[in-house]
Amino acid sequence: MNKLIEFESDLEQLNNFSLKLANKTKVGDLFLLSGDLGVGKTTFARSLINSLYDIYNLTKPEKINSPSFPIMINYSLKDCEIYHYDFYRLKNKNELKEIGFFEELEKNITIIEWPEIILNNYRFGNYYFLELKIIDLNKRLLKLFHTEKKQF
Repeated sequence: MNKLIEFESDLEQLNNFSLKLANKTKVGDLFLLSGDLGVGKTTFARSLINSLYDIYNLTKPEKINSPSFPIMINYSLKDCEIYHYDFYRLKNKNELKEIGFFEELEKNITIIEWPEIILNNYRFGNYYFLELKIIDLNKRLLKLFHTEKKQF
């Protein structure tokens, strides 16, 4: 895995980073978000989704919630969907098949919070891995990796 960028971020920097990343995002991209509870995985996902809506010149969703309870929430773009998952409550890899996780990966943009269940059980050849760590109440350390060498 190749580290693309590492930096300390406040909310404004996170939004700027999300927009830059959204500009590089294409159909089939997979984003795995890792970090402790409360570190900002959903905040990052919300910012990335809003940035994608800005790029596509679409009206942003009124609310972008954590998919903790429903496990998946989808958002429509012009030519694909954004699938936003939270795998925190999944107990085993069979549940991934039950929710239809593998069916639409290549045709959409996928964001996964708590991706450990797939990292421990499956191999993906092309994905972004974002690790977030708490520095203090307003700052996070972000490390973005990719399975391929990419420019960022």
